[in-house]
Amino acid sequence: MHLLSLLLWTPIIGALLLALLPARAAHLARSVALAHAGLAFGLSLLALWRFEPSGPASQLVEQAPWTPETGLAYAIAIGGLSAPLIVLTAGMMLVALLASGSIQTNVRSYHAWMLALETGVFGVFLARDWSLFYLFWELTLIPLFFLINLWGGPKRGRASLTFLLYTMGGSVFMLVALLTLFASAHQGTFGMDALAQGAQALPLPVQQAVLAGLFLGFGVKLPAFPLHGWLPITYVEAPAPVSLVLSAVLSKMGAYGLILAATTLPAAAASMAPGLSALGVISIVYGALLAWRQTDLKAMIACSSASHMGFVLVGLGSMNEAGLTGASLQMVAHSLVAGTLFLLAGAIDGRVHTQSLGRLGGLITTSPRLSVLMIVALLASMGLPGFVGFVAELHTLTGGFQRFGLWVGLASVGVLIGAAAALRTVSQVFMGPAKHEGMGDLGLTELVAAAPLVALTVGLGLFPNLALSLMAPTVLRLAALFPVATP
Repeated sequence: MHLLSLLLWTPIIGALLLALLPARAAHLARSVALAHAGLAFGLSLLALWRFEPSGPASQLVEQAPWTPETGLAYAIAIGGLSAPLIVLTAGMMLVALLASGSIQTNVRSYHAWMLALETGVFGVFLARDWSLFYLFWELTLIPLFFLINLWGGPKRGRASLTFLLYTMGGSVFMLVALLTLFASAHQGTFGMDALAQGAQALPLPVQQAVLAGLFLGFGVKLPAFPLHGWLPITYVEAPAPVSLVLSAVLSKMGAYGLILAATTLPAAAASMAPGLSALGVISIVYGALLAWRQTDLKAMIACSSASHMGFVLVGLGSMNEAGLTGASLQMVAHSLVAGTLFLLAGAIDGRVHTQSLGRLGGLITTSPRLSVLMIVALLASMGLPGFVGFVAELHTLTGGFQRFGLWVGLASVGVLIGAAAALRTVSQVFMGPAKHEGMGDLGLTELVAAAPLVALTVGLGLFPNLALSLMAPTVLRLAALFPVATP
Protein backbone atom coordinates (compact mmCIF):
# COMPACT_ATOMS: atom_id res chain seq x y z
CA MET A 1 0.00 0.00 0.00
CA HIS A 2 1.29 3.46 -0.86
CA LEU A 3 2.19 5.90 1.91
CA LEU A 4 -0.83 8.22 1.63
CA SER A 5 -3.30 5.35 1.43
CA LEU A 6 -1.68 3.77 4.47
CA LEU A 7 -1.99 7.09 6.30
CA LEU A 8 -5.60 7.54 5.20
CA TRP A 9 -6.87 4.12 6.22
CA THR A 10 -4.83 3.49 9.39
CA PRO A 11 -7.33 5.20 11.73
CA ILE A 12 -10.42 3.46 10.30
CA ILE A 13 -8.63 0.10 10.57
CA GLY A 14 -8.11 0.92 14.23
CA ALA A 15 -11.81 1.75 14.56
CA LEU A 16 -12.75 -1.61 13.04
CA LEU A 17 -10.41 -3.42 15.43
CA LEU A 18 -12.04 -1.60 18.35
CA ALA A 19 -15.43 -2.89 17.21
CA LEU A 20 -14.14 -6.44 17.71
CA LEU A 21 -13.02 -5.86 21.30
CA PRO A 22 -15.18 -6.69 24.33
CA ALA A 23 -17.29 -3.72 25.39
CA ARG A 24 -15.74 -3.67 28.87
CA ALA A 25 -12.12 -3.67 27.67
CA ALA A 26 -11.71 0.09 28.27
CA HIS A 27 -7.96 0.07 28.90
CA LEU A 28 -7.27 -2.07 25.84
CA ALA A 29 -9.52 0.16 23.72
CA ARG A 30 -7.56 3.26 24.74
CA SER A 31 -4.29 1.51 23.94
CA VAL A 32 -5.45 0.36 20.50
CA ALA A 33 -6.76 3.83 19.65
CA LEU A 34 -3.57 5.55 20.80
CA ALA A 35 -1.44 3.06 18.86
CA HIS A 36 -3.28 3.74 15.61
CA ALA A 37 -3.35 7.50 16.16
CA GLY A 38 0.37 7.41 16.95
CA LEU A 39 1.07 5.39 13.81
CA ALA A 40 -0.95 7.87 11.75
CA PHE A 41 1.05 10.74 13.24
CA GLY A 42 4.31 9.00 12.35
CA LEU A 43 3.11 8.39 8.79
CA SER A 44 2.09 12.06 8.46
CA LEU A 45 5.58 13.13 9.48
CA LEU A 46 7.04 10.73 6.91
CA ALA A 47 4.79 12.21 4.23
CA LEU A 48 5.88 15.71 5.23
CA TRP A 49 9.52 14.60 5.08
CA ARG A 50 9.04 13.31 1.53
CA PHE A 51 7.28 16.46 0.37
CA GLU A 52 9.41 18.84 -1.71
CA PRO A 53 8.16 22.44 -1.27
CA SER A 54 9.63 23.56 -4.58
CA GLY A 55 8.39 20.50 -6.45
CA PRO A 56 5.07 19.91 -8.25
CA ALA A 57 1.86 21.27 -6.76
CA SER A 58 0.59 17.73 -6.05
CA GLN A 59 3.02 15.11 -4.78
CA LEU A 60 2.95 11.47 -3.67
CA VAL A 61 0.02 11.13 -6.07
CA GLU A 62 -2.06 7.95 -5.93
CA GLN A 63 -4.83 7.52 -8.48
CA ALA A 64 -7.11 4.70 -9.59
CA PRO A 65 -10.45 4.69 -11.44
CA TRP A 66 -13.43 4.24 -9.15
CA THR A 67 -16.46 4.36 -11.45
CA PRO A 68 -15.16 5.60 -14.82
CA GLU A 69 -18.67 5.75 -16.28
CA THR A 70 -19.60 8.58 -13.91
CA GLY A 71 -16.18 10.23 -13.76
CA LEU A 72 -15.37 9.20 -10.19
CA ALA A 73 -11.82 8.32 -9.18
CA TYR A 74 -9.77 7.51 -6.11
CA ALA A 75 -7.20 10.30 -6.35
CA ILE A 76 -5.16 11.51 -3.38
CA ALA A 77 -2.03 13.64 -3.00
CA ILE A 78 -0.47 16.27 -0.75
CA GLY A 79 0.48 19.87 -1.51
CA GLY A 80 2.05 22.83 0.21
CA LEU A 81 -1.13 23.65 2.15
CA SER A 82 -2.41 20.17 2.85
CA ALA A 83 0.92 18.71 4.03
CA PRO A 84 1.12 20.78 7.26
CA LEU A 85 -2.63 20.36 7.81
CA ILE A 86 -2.26 16.59 7.64
CA VAL A 87 0.44 16.68 10.31
CA LEU A 88 -1.66 19.04 12.44
CA THR A 89 -4.67 16.76 12.12
CA ALA A 90 -2.70 13.68 13.14
CA GLY A 91 -1.05 15.51 16.02
CA MET A 92 -4.27 17.06 17.31
CA MET A 93 -6.16 13.77 17.16
CA LEU A 94 -3.37 12.13 19.15
CA VAL A 95 -3.54 14.96 21.71
CA ALA A 96 -7.35 14.66 21.87
CA LEU A 97 -7.13 10.93 22.57
CA LEU A 98 -4.49 11.51 25.24
CA ALA A 99 -6.87 14.00 26.84
CA SER A 100 -9.83 11.59 26.77
CA GLY A 101 -9.13 9.96 30.11
CA SER A 102 -12.28 11.53 31.54
CA ILE A 103 -14.44 9.45 29.17
CA GLN A 104 -15.64 6.56 31.32
CA THR A 105 -18.76 5.34 29.51
CA ASN A 106 -18.76 3.42 26.22
CA VAL A 107 -15.01 3.93 25.99
CA ARG A 108 -14.60 1.55 23.06
CA SER A 109 -17.27 3.30 20.97
CA TYR A 110 -15.92 6.76 21.77
CA HIS A 111 -12.43 5.91 20.56
CA ALA A 112 -13.77 4.15 17.47
CA TRP A 113 -15.76 7.25 16.46
CA MET A 114 -12.71 9.46 17.03
CA LEU A 115 -10.59 7.29 14.73
CA ALA A 116 -13.34 7.25 12.10
CA LEU A 117 -13.43 11.04 12.28
CA GLU A 118 -9.67 11.16 11.74
CA THR A 119 -9.96 9.18 8.52
CA GLY A 120 -12.69 11.54 7.30
CA VAL A 121 -10.53 14.61 7.91
CA PHE A 122 -7.49 12.99 6.29
CA GLY A 123 -9.61 12.25 3.23
CA VAL A 124 -10.68 15.87 2.90
CA PHE A 125 -7.10 17.13 2.97
CA LEU A 126 -5.76 14.40 0.66
CA ALA A 127 -8.50 14.21 -1.99
CA ARG A 128 -7.73 15.42 -5.51
CA ASP A 129 -11.16 14.47 -6.84
CA TRP A 130 -14.18 16.56 -5.86
CA SER A 131 -16.45 13.50 -5.50
CA LEU A 132 -13.97 11.86 -3.13
CA PHE A 133 -13.60 15.17 -1.29
CA TYR A 134 -17.36 15.38 -0.79
CA LEU A 135 -17.58 11.76 0.37
CA PHE A 136 -15.02 12.31 3.11
CA TRP A 137 -16.54 15.70 3.98
CA GLU A 138 -19.86 14.01 4.68
CA LEU A 139 -18.15 11.14 6.49
CA THR A 140 -16.99 13.53 9.23
CA LEU A 141 -20.59 14.43 10.13
CA ILE A 142 -21.55 10.98 11.42
CA PRO A 143 -18.79 10.53 14.04
CA LEU A 144 -19.17 14.12 15.24
CA PHE A 145 -22.92 13.74 15.70
CA PHE A 146 -22.50 10.68 17.91
CA LEU A 147 -19.48 12.08 19.80
CA ILE A 148 -21.47 15.17 20.79
CA ASN A 149 -24.81 13.42 21.31
CA LEU A 150 -23.53 10.54 23.44
CA TRP A 151 -20.70 12.11 25.45
CA GLY A 152 -21.60 15.81 25.52
CA GLY A 153 -23.05 18.04 28.23
CA PRO A 154 -26.62 18.45 29.48
CA LYS A 155 -27.79 20.06 26.22
CA ARG A 156 -25.95 17.61 24.00
CA GLY A 157 -29.08 16.57 22.08
CA ARG A 158 -29.81 20.12 20.97
CA ALA A 159 -26.12 20.79 20.27
CA SER A 160 -25.65 17.71 18.09
CA LEU A 161 -28.85 18.37 16.14
CA THR A 162 -27.93 22.04 15.61
CA PHE A 163 -24.50 21.05 14.33
CA LEU A 164 -25.96 18.41 12.03
CA LEU A 165 -28.61 20.69 10.54
CA TYR A 166 -26.18 23.55 9.87
CA THR A 167 -23.51 21.34 8.31
CA MET A 168 -25.94 19.26 6.26
CA GLY A 169 -27.61 22.44 5.04
CA GLY A 170 -24.24 23.74 3.89
CA SER A 171 -23.43 20.39 2.30
CA VAL A 172 -26.57 20.56 0.15
CA PHE A 173 -25.40 23.84 -1.39
CA MET A 174 -21.93 22.36 -1.87
CA LEU A 175 -23.31 19.30 -3.65
CA VAL A 176 -25.49 21.39 -5.98
CA ALA A 177 -22.51 23.63 -6.77
CA LEU A 178 -20.24 20.66 -7.55
CA LEU A 179 -22.84 19.00 -9.78
CA THR A 180 -23.37 22.30 -11.60
CA LEU A 181 -19.64 22.64 -12.12
CA PHE A 182 -19.37 19.04 -13.35
CA ALA A 183 -22.24 19.47 -15.82
CA SER A 184 -21.11 22.87 -17.08
CA ALA A 185 -17.39 22.17 -17.47
CA HIS A 186 -17.95 19.11 -19.72
CA GLN A 187 -14.79 17.36 -18.52
CA GLY A 188 -16.37 13.99 -17.77
CA THR A 189 -14.54 13.80 -14.46
CA PHE A 190 -14.64 15.23 -10.95
CA GLY A 191 -10.84 15.56 -10.89
CA MET A 192 -9.89 18.88 -9.34
CA ASP A 193 -7.32 19.83 -11.95
CA ALA A 194 -9.61 18.94 -14.86
CA LEU A 195 -12.58 20.83 -13.44
CA ALA A 196 -10.41 23.86 -12.70
CA GLN A 197 -9.28 23.87 -16.33
CA GLY A 198 -12.81 23.43 -17.67
CA ALA A 199 -14.23 26.10 -15.36
CA GLN A 200 -12.15 28.82 -17.01
CA ALA A 201 -14.45 28.79 -20.05
CA LEU A 202 -17.66 29.21 -18.05
CA PRO A 203 -19.47 32.57 -18.01
CA LEU A 204 -18.60 34.64 -14.97
CA PRO A 205 -22.16 34.54 -13.51
CA VAL A 206 -22.08 30.73 -13.57
CA GLN A 207 -18.68 30.72 -11.86
CA GLN A 208 -19.96 33.15 -9.22
CA ALA A 209 -23.05 31.02 -8.55
CA VAL A 210 -20.93 27.88 -8.12
CA LEU A 211 -18.46 29.67 -5.84
CA ALA A 212 -21.32 31.08 -3.75
CA GLY A 213 -22.70 27.56 -3.25
CA LEU A 214 -19.29 26.26 -2.24
CA PHE A 215 -18.84 29.19 0.16
CA LEU A 216 -22.09 28.31 1.91
CA GLY A 217 -20.83 24.77 2.41
CA PHE A 218 -17.34 25.69 3.55
CA GLY A 219 -18.34 28.83 5.46
CA VAL A 220 -20.40 26.83 7.95
CA LYS A 221 -17.34 24.84 9.01
CA LEU A 222 -14.99 27.86 8.98
CA PRO A 223 -17.23 29.29 10.64
CA ALA A 224 -17.85 32.61 8.90
CA PHE A 225 -20.42 35.24 9.81
CA PRO A 226 -23.42 34.77 9.49
CA LEU A 227 -23.07 30.95 9.28
CA HIS A 228 -21.73 30.55 12.80
CA GLY A 229 -25.00 29.96 14.69
CA TRP A 230 -24.14 26.34 15.55
CA LEU A 231 -20.82 27.22 17.14
CA PRO A 232 -21.45 28.41 20.76
CA ILE A 233 -23.73 25.60 21.93
CA THR A 234 -21.80 22.90 20.06
CA TYR A 235 -18.40 23.89 21.43
CA VAL A 236 -19.76 24.25 24.98
CA GLU A 237 -21.71 20.97 25.05
CA ALA A 238 -19.16 18.80 23.23
CA PRO A 239 -16.63 16.89 25.35
CA ALA A 240 -13.43 18.91 25.70
CA PRO A 241 -11.37 16.64 23.38
CA VAL A 242 -14.10 16.91 20.72
CA SER A 243 -14.21 20.71 21.13
CA LEU A 244 -10.45 20.65 20.58
CA VAL A 245 -10.91 18.73 17.33
CA LEU A 246 -13.78 20.96 16.18
CA SER A 247 -11.74 24.12 16.61
CA ALA A 248 -8.23 22.93 15.77
CA VAL A 249 -9.09 20.59 12.89
CA LEU A 250 -12.66 20.86 11.57
CA SER A 251 -12.55 24.63 11.04
CA LYS A 252 -9.47 24.11 8.85
CA MET A 253 -11.53 21.88 6.59
CA GLY A 254 -13.71 24.90 5.83
CA ALA A 255 -10.73 27.17 5.22
CA TYR A 256 -8.93 24.61 3.07
CA GLY A 257 -12.06 23.90 1.04
CA LEU A 258 -12.60 27.59 0.43
CA ILE A 259 -9.05 27.95 -0.87
CA LEU A 260 -9.59 24.97 -3.20
CA ALA A 261 -12.82 26.55 -4.46
CA ALA A 262 -11.11 29.89 -5.09
CA THR A 263 -8.30 28.24 -7.06
CA THR A 264 -10.85 26.28 -9.11
CA LEU A 265 -12.77 29.48 -9.96
CA PRO A 266 -10.17 32.27 -9.73
CA ALA A 267 -12.09 34.79 -11.86
CA ALA A 268 -15.19 34.43 -9.70
CA ALA A 269 -13.09 34.57 -6.54
CA ALA A 270 -11.40 37.77 -7.70
CA SER A 271 -14.76 39.39 -8.42
CA MET A 272 -16.06 38.40 -4.97
CA ALA A 273 -12.84 39.23 -3.12
CA PRO A 274 -14.11 42.46 -1.47
CA GLY A 275 -17.09 40.56 -0.09
CA LEU A 276 -14.87 37.79 1.30
CA SER A 277 -12.61 40.26 3.06
CA ALA A 278 -15.59 42.24 4.36
CA LEU A 279 -17.09 39.08 5.85
CA GLY A 280 -13.68 38.33 7.35
CA VAL A 281 -13.50 41.73 9.05
CA ILE A 282 -17.08 41.34 10.33
CA SER A 283 -16.26 37.86 11.66
CA ILE A 284 -13.21 39.20 13.48
CA VAL A 285 -15.10 42.03 15.18
CA TYR A 286 -18.35 40.18 15.83
CA GLY A 287 -16.58 37.08 17.17
CA ALA A 288 -14.52 39.25 19.53
CA LEU A 289 -17.67 41.01 20.79
CA LEU A 290 -19.29 37.65 21.42
CA ALA A 291 -16.17 36.49 23.29
CA TRP A 292 -16.23 39.61 25.47
CA ARG A 293 -19.82 39.04 26.63
CA GLN A 294 -19.41 35.35 27.53
CA THR A 295 -19.47 34.15 31.12
CA ASP A 296 -18.53 30.56 30.24
CA LEU A 297 -14.87 29.73 29.62
CA LYS A 298 -15.44 27.32 26.72
CA ALA A 299 -17.96 29.70 25.11
CA MET A 300 -15.42 32.53 25.34
CA ILE A 301 -12.75 30.38 23.70
CA ALA A 302 -15.21 29.26 20.99
CA CYS A 303 -16.21 32.82 20.04
CA SER A 304 -12.59 33.97 20.12
CA SER A 305 -11.74 31.03 17.86
CA ALA A 306 -14.36 32.14 15.33
CA SER A 307 -12.97 35.67 15.46
CA HIS A 308 -9.46 34.55 14.62
CA MET A 309 -10.64 32.40 11.70
CA GLY A 310 -11.90 35.65 10.15
CA PHE A 311 -8.28 36.44 9.33
CA VAL A 312 -8.29 33.51 6.88
CA LEU A 313 -11.12 35.19 4.95
CA VAL A 314 -9.34 38.55 4.97
CA GLY A 315 -6.13 36.95 3.69
CA LEU A 316 -7.90 34.96 1.01
CA GLY A 317 -9.83 38.04 -0.11
CA SER A 318 -6.61 40.01 -0.54
CA MET A 319 -5.40 37.44 -3.11
CA ASN A 320 -1.82 38.66 -2.93
CA GLU A 321 1.30 36.98 -1.60
CA ALA A 322 1.25 38.63 1.84
CA GLY A 323 -2.44 37.95 2.44
CA LEU A 324 -2.37 34.35 1.25
CA THR A 325 0.74 33.70 3.34
CA GLY A 326 -1.07 35.07 6.38
CA ALA A 327 -4.19 33.00 5.70
CA SER A 328 -2.13 29.82 5.31
CA LEU A 329 -0.09 30.40 8.45
CA GLN A 330 -3.18 31.45 10.41
CA MET A 331 -4.64 27.99 9.91
CA VAL A 332 -1.59 26.52 11.66
CA ALA A 333 -1.49 29.19 14.37
CA HIS A 334 -5.18 28.89 15.14
CA SER A 335 -4.93 25.10 15.47
CA LEU A 336 -2.13 25.35 18.00
CA VAL A 337 -3.63 28.13 20.12
CA ALA A 338 -7.28 27.03 20.07
CA GLY A 339 -6.28 23.41 20.59
CA THR A 340 -4.27 24.33 23.68
CA LEU A 341 -7.07 26.46 25.13
CA PHE A 342 -9.77 23.81 24.71
CA LEU A 343 -7.46 21.11 26.05
CA LEU A 344 -6.72 23.07 29.23
CA ALA A 345 -10.31 24.27 29.62
CA GLY A 346 -11.28 20.61 29.64
CA ALA A 347 -8.66 19.92 32.31
CA ILE A 348 -10.19 22.67 34.47
CA ASP A 349 -13.72 21.38 33.96
CA GLY A 350 -12.67 17.84 34.81
CA ARG A 351 -11.38 19.02 38.19
CA VAL A 352 -13.91 21.61 39.38
CA HIS A 353 -16.89 20.70 37.14
CA THR A 354 -17.63 24.26 36.12
CA GLN A 355 -16.77 26.56 33.23
CA SER A 356 -18.34 29.67 34.77
CA LEU A 357 -15.82 32.50 34.88
CA GLY A 358 -17.47 33.83 38.03
CA ARG A 359 -16.87 30.56 39.89
CA LEU A 360 -13.20 30.25 38.93
CA GLY A 361 -10.26 32.09 40.42
CA GLY A 362 -6.78 31.75 41.92
CA LEU A 363 -5.77 28.78 39.80
CA ILE A 364 -2.19 30.06 39.64
CA THR A 365 -1.74 29.00 43.28
CA THR A 366 -3.46 25.61 43.04
CA SER A 367 -2.45 24.56 39.51
CA PRO A 368 0.71 26.42 38.47
CA ARG A 369 1.63 24.25 35.48
CA LEU A 370 -1.87 24.40 34.01
CA SER A 371 -2.04 28.13 34.69
CA VAL A 372 1.27 28.99 33.05
CA LEU A 373 0.46 27.02 29.90
CA MET A 374 -3.03 28.48 29.57
CA ILE A 375 -1.89 32.05 30.26
CA VAL A 376 0.73 31.67 27.52
CA ALA A 377 -1.96 30.37 25.14
CA LEU A 378 -4.28 33.28 26.03
CA LEU A 379 -1.47 35.75 25.39
CA ALA A 380 -0.82 34.03 22.06
CA SER A 381 -4.51 34.40 21.19
CA MET A 382 -4.09 38.17 21.57
CA GLY A 383 -1.65 38.17 18.65
CA LEU A 384 1.33 39.38 20.68
CA PRO A 385 4.81 39.42 19.10
CA GLY A 386 6.78 36.28 19.81
CA PHE A 387 3.86 33.98 19.03
CA VAL A 388 2.95 32.42 15.69
CA GLY A 389 -0.42 34.19 15.59
CA PHE A 390 1.29 37.57 15.42
CA VAL A 391 3.21 36.58 12.29
CA ALA A 392 0.08 35.21 10.62
CA GLU A 393 -2.16 38.17 11.46
CA LEU A 394 0.49 40.71 10.49
CA HIS A 395 0.86 39.13 7.05
CA THR A 396 -2.91 39.01 6.65
CA LEU A 397 -3.47 42.66 7.54
CA THR A 398 -0.54 43.71 5.36
CA GLY A 399 -2.02 41.87 2.39
CA GLY A 400 -5.47 43.30 3.09
CA PHE A 401 -4.09 46.84 3.29
CA GLN A 402 -2.20 46.39 0.02
CA ARG A 403 -5.40 45.26 -1.73
CA PHE A 404 -8.17 47.28 -0.11
CA GLY A 405 -6.61 50.14 1.80
CA LEU A 406 -7.26 51.46 5.29
CA TRP A 407 -10.76 50.05 5.81
CA VAL A 408 -9.25 46.63 6.52
CA GLY A 409 -7.81 48.27 9.62
CA LEU A 410 -11.27 47.87 11.17
CA ALA A 411 -10.15 44.34 11.97
CA SER A 412 -7.84 45.86 14.60
CA VAL A 413 -10.98 46.77 16.58
CA GLY A 414 -11.74 43.08 16.86
CA VAL A 415 -8.13 42.37 17.87
CA LEU A 416 -8.38 44.90 20.70
CA ILE A 417 -11.72 43.55 21.95
CA GLY A 418 -10.43 39.98 21.76
CA ALA A 419 -7.32 40.98 23.70
CA ALA A 420 -9.50 42.58 26.39
CA ALA A 421 -11.55 39.37 26.65
CA ALA A 422 -8.37 37.29 26.99
CA LEU A 423 -6.91 39.56 29.68
CA ARG A 424 -10.18 39.53 31.60
CA THR A 425 -10.11 35.74 31.50
CA VAL A 426 -6.56 35.70 32.86
CA SER A 427 -7.63 37.99 35.70
CA GLN A 428 -10.80 36.10 36.61
CA VAL A 429 -9.56 32.53 36.26
CA PHE A 430 -5.97 32.66 37.48
CA MET A 431 -5.57 35.69 39.76
CA GLY A 432 -7.01 36.51 43.17
CA PRO A 433 -7.88 34.12 45.99
CA ALA A 434 -8.23 30.44 45.16
CA LYS A 435 -11.87 29.32 44.96
CA HIS A 436 -11.09 25.62 44.60
CA GLU A 437 -8.48 24.46 47.09
CA GLY A 438 -6.89 21.10 46.36
CA MET A 439 -7.83 21.26 42.71
CA GLY A 440 -4.66 19.54 41.55
CA ASP A 441 -2.31 20.30 38.69
CA LEU A 442 -1.73 18.74 35.29
CA GLY A 443 -0.74 15.10 35.32
CA LEU A 444 2.03 13.67 33.19
CA THR A 445 -0.29 12.62 30.33
CA GLU A 446 -1.97 16.05 30.21
CA LEU A 447 1.40 17.78 30.33
CA VAL A 448 2.71 15.62 27.48
CA ALA A 449 -0.37 16.61 25.45
CA ALA A 450 -0.34 20.36 26.16
CA ALA A 451 3.33 21.33 26.43
CA PRO A 452 4.30 20.57 22.78
CA LEU A 453 1.42 22.73 21.51
CA VAL A 454 2.61 25.69 23.59
CA ALA A 455 6.22 25.05 22.54
CA LEU A 456 5.23 25.09 18.85
CA THR A 457 3.18 28.27 19.36
CA VAL A 458 6.27 30.02 20.70
CA GLY A 459 8.79 28.27 18.45
CA LEU A 460 7.00 29.11 15.21
CA GLY A 461 6.52 32.66 16.47
CA LEU A 462 10.26 33.07 16.95
CA PHE A 463 11.23 31.06 13.86
CA PRO A 464 8.26 31.42 11.47
CA ASN A 465 10.35 30.52 8.44
CA LEU A 466 10.12 26.87 9.49
CA ALA A 467 6.50 26.97 8.33
CA LEU A 468 6.69 29.78 5.78
CA SER A 469 9.39 28.06 3.72
CA LEU A 470 7.13 25.02 3.39
CA MET A 471 4.19 27.09 2.18
CA ALA A 472 5.95 29.78 0.13
CA PRO A 473 6.07 28.04 -3.29
CA THR A 474 2.40 27.08 -3.03
CA VAL A 475 1.43 30.60 -1.96
CA LEU A 476 3.25 32.02 -5.00
CA ARG A 477 1.33 29.64 -7.28
CA LEU A 478 -1.95 30.69 -5.68
CA ALA A 479 -1.21 34.41 -5.93
CA ALA A 480 -0.38 34.02 -9.63
CA LEU A 481 -3.88 32.68 -10.31
CA PHE A 482 -5.73 35.79 -9.23
CA PRO A 483 -5.94 39.10 -11.13
CA VAL A 484 -5.37 41.49 -8.24
CA ALA A 485 -6.67 45.03 -8.45
CA THR A 486 -5.01 47.83 -6.53
CA PRO A 487 -7.09 49.98 -4.14
